[in-house]
Amino acid sequence: MTIESVQAWLEANPLWAPWALAGIILVLDVAVFLIARNLLAKAIIYLTGRTKTKVDDILVKFMQPYRFAWIAPLLVTYYLAAWFPAAAGFLRDMMLMGVLWLTVITLNGMFTALNAIYEAGDAYSGVSIQGYLDLGKLLVVTIGVILTVARLTGQSPFALLSGLGAIMAVLVLIFHDTLLSFVASLQIQSQDLVREGDWIEMPAYDADGDVMNIALHTIKVRNWNNTITVVPTHKLLTTPYRNWRGMTESGGRRIKRALYIDLNSVRFCDQELLDRLRQIQLVEDYIATHLEDTEADHCDRQVCADHELTNVGIFRAYMMAYLQQRDDLHQTDLTLLVRQLDPGPTGLPLEVYAFTKTTAWEDYEAIQAEIFEHLVAAAPAFGLEVFQQPTGTDFQALADPVV
Repeated sequence: MTIESVQAWLEANPLWAPWALAGIILVLDVAVFLIARNLLAKAIIYLTGRTKTKVDDILVKFMQPYRFAWIAPLLVTYYLAAWFPAAAGFLRDMMLMGVLWLTVITLNGMFTALNAIYEAGDAYSGVSIQGYLDLGKLLVVTIGVILTVARLTGQSPFALLSGLGAIMAVLVLIFHDTLLSFVASLQIQSQDLVREGDWIEMPAYDADGDVMNIALHTIKVRNWNNTITVVPTHKLLTTPYRNWRGMTESGGRRIKRALYIDLNSVRFCDQELLDRLRQIQLVEDYIATHLEDTEADHCDRQVCADHELTNVGIFRAYMMAYLQQRDDLHQTDLTLLVRQLDPGPTGLPLEVYAFTKTTAWEDYEAIQAEIFEHLVAAAPAFGLEVFQQPTGTDFQALADPVV
């Protein structure tokens, strides 16, 4: 049956024949859709599932062969639109726009799949390309809009593009954030400022956690309390933030915490205290070496000990020796020291400055806690007291009458 014979039949039966032909077209559309969906689409999905590589699986997941199967009935309807001369132009335009936007959606899915393939690769280091792919999606949608308008108005797409110059100022206003974000994405990647998986802190946006996704317009941060903070991409260039990637790459996380010694408990060591502290293995050599130096200066041992060795000095040496014997701290490649800070209203600070060999938060906190629990418990053995502000119990003790 040719199109000409069908048209002649339509002219001879103007009342009910169009409905019959519409039914035939509907049946053909359903038939080709089922064939495309259940044979072609399922065959593609089956074949990709049989391969070892995951690339084709990702492409199938985001490009959706089932969705693309709708193109088959649209093409059938486009071809058979000639059966309805009065509406043929309109039907063809609708079918072409349907094919166009299915293609646009599929191409956008392909961009998403490319990003997933890139991030799933072994060479992925956290440098995001999603901003560029988002720009590609925007261009594809823009082309789809231009072709749709050109088809509806009957004008050439190039004529529409030539008219864009007159409304460029409006477009710049509309896509202001997009342009800023695109420039920011270029600078973020070229200078390697932020990668997906980095831990960043941005107080202005209450962001403190891992970067989940870097897109064209936004950066998603999963905070440590499992909330999600969305930061505009271009704000990363104008808002102060801290990236902890350097700490992770160095393999060491810093401990910088002070133990505050009550100044009233600091004193010179007498012979009794020296004899007791010599029994502590970690400071035995320190005390012996210091006393030998004073004897070499022709000083009386008791006088030199009384006037040069202090309990806080020996405790500082003990802190350093204790840190040096811990296997979970970096000993040579990163800084390890105990330093004395300026005395103040809260006492004499002895600060531990060290780096753990792990950057995991839980392990780091456990190591830091172990160190200071030990040092707080060890301080009284040196005749030292750890400073703390007076509490209600202290004032109550002063108020109670002495029996």
